[in-house]
This record gives sequence, structure tokens and C-alpha cells, in this order.
Amino acid sequence: QVQLVESGGGLVQAGGSLRLSCAASGRTFSSNTAGWFRQPPGKKREFVAAITWSSTYYADFVKDRFTISRDNAKNTVYLQMNSLNPEDTAVYYCAVAQGYRSNVYSELQYSYWGQGTQVTVSS
Repeated sequence: QVQLVESGGGLVQAGGSLRLSCAASGRTFSSNTAGWFRQPPGKKREFVAAITWSSTYYADFVKDRFTISRDNAKNTVYLQMNSLNPEDTAVYYCAVAQGYRSNVYSELQYSYWGQGTQVTVSS
């Protein structure tokens, strides 16, 4: 059974940083597309960042502030978030696809999801 467990969320002041982790168990995902999505209060879930075996992708609103990376030896995906602002407040979810997926922006491409971790940025 595949499980994704996120950690690293919390409360931070504007301008601060957090690093989210997503640890996978049940199988290895070293060549699978993995992504981070978020759901702000009262809004739909939205794409944040994704990583394939060769590239990284970011939503415009996080470019140059967030960095997605992976450690295949640990079967873990990370999201380093810098220069956080209150608009980044959301529940953040990690997701992994069954293999390589080119359309990294669509939730439909991902088969496995974590439970979500809350990120709250105070002004």
C-alpha cells in the first residue's frame, strides 16, 4: 500500500521560510512525476510545483521563492519555501503520479496524495 506523509508545515511570519517534506512508502518513486498542490481557505486546490526525472515546474506565483527537489535514496520530495507571504497560507498536499507524466499541472495526472499539511503565514 502506497502512503505519502507530509511534514514541515506550521506558523511562520511573513518573510520567513519553511521546508515541507513528503515521504513515500510502499514503493519507490525515483522516476515518477511528483508535485505539490495547495488549497487556500475558501478556494480550490491549485498547482504549486512539480518535478520529473529531468525538469522542475512552478506556478508563476511561487517562482524564485519556492524550490522543489527530491532525494531518491530517501524516497522523499521537498518543497523549500522562502519569502513567504500571507497569500501562501493554505493546506499543502504532495502528490505522486504512476510513472512519468508530462502534464504536471493537472491534479488528474497524480494517483497518490498525502493528507496535507497546514501552512499559515502571519502578517
